[in-house]
Amino acid sequence: MAKEVWNFIDTGAGSPSFNMALDEALLDWNSQGKIPPTIRFYGWNPATLSIGYFQKVDKEIDMEAVKANGLGFVRRPTGGRGVLHEHELTYSVIVSEEHPDMPKTVTEAYRVISEGILKGFHHLGMEAYFAVPKTDEERDSLKNPRSAVCFDAPSWYELVVEGRKVAGSAQTRQKGVILQHGSILLDIEEDKLFSLFKYPNDRVKERMQKAFKNKAVAINEISKQRVTLEQAKEAFKKGFEEGLNIELKPYELTAEELEYVNKIAKERYEHDEWNFKR
Repeated sequence: MAKEVWNFIDTGAGSPSFNMALDEALLDWNSQGKIPPTIRFYGWNPATLSIGYFQKVDKEIDMEAVKANGLGFVRRPTGGRGVLHEHELTYSVIVSEEHPDMPKTVTEAYRVISEGILKGFHHLGMEAYFAVPKTDEERDSLKNPRSAVCFDAPSWYELVVEGRKVAGSAQTRQKGVILQHGSILLDIEEDKLFSLFKYPNDRVKERMQKAFKNKAVAINEISKQRVTLEQAKEAFKKGFEEGLNIELKPYELTAEELEYVNKIAKERYEHDEWNFKR
């Protein structure tokens, strides 16, 4: 039987506002029936701190540190915690809620989509697997994560290698469409990451950073050989094709589509009103 064909877009490193605007535009176009389901790979220029839709900037983020590190800053349309996008492959998946292979619940759809990432890790020779919160305490901590740092907060169907989180994803559903995007860490600068958030005191910061080492890990910390961005792209593209049983066809944005994306970027994601609104 012929496999379903999805669009594949690799936009390379884009600005924070462009990256979020394109994910939003792809969701719009899919909801209008203009494009099939789509998988996109991208990076960030400059390196960027993105925060979840519901996070409070003044309470959680040290904007002076963000500026001092020369980082971009943007609020995502999805939930979740703060992510430093630097040495990573970022992906997004756009697919209708009505797609026959998509479960109705967020957590189950997350698992189905993340199957592609799981297979990608296998292509890199890594023993990744899904960890599910088992205890009531673990489940409660999903509802109220104590940390503002994404890779420090647990979530359902966590992708782990050697017991530590290797990919962080967030999902939103709008206009009948699922948008899931996330980070696959190649390397991580922990000190820089932890300098970007506010803490009650230095002792708490120290404790959280220490705990973080046991919870999260980057690919190149545990891979037998160094993985480049290009190798990661190849592995995860294959992974998505296998995990979702689809064929990916390269898609180029038209000048008209790019204009639409840049309009959203300017009107929403470059505005303080959006980025600092909570």
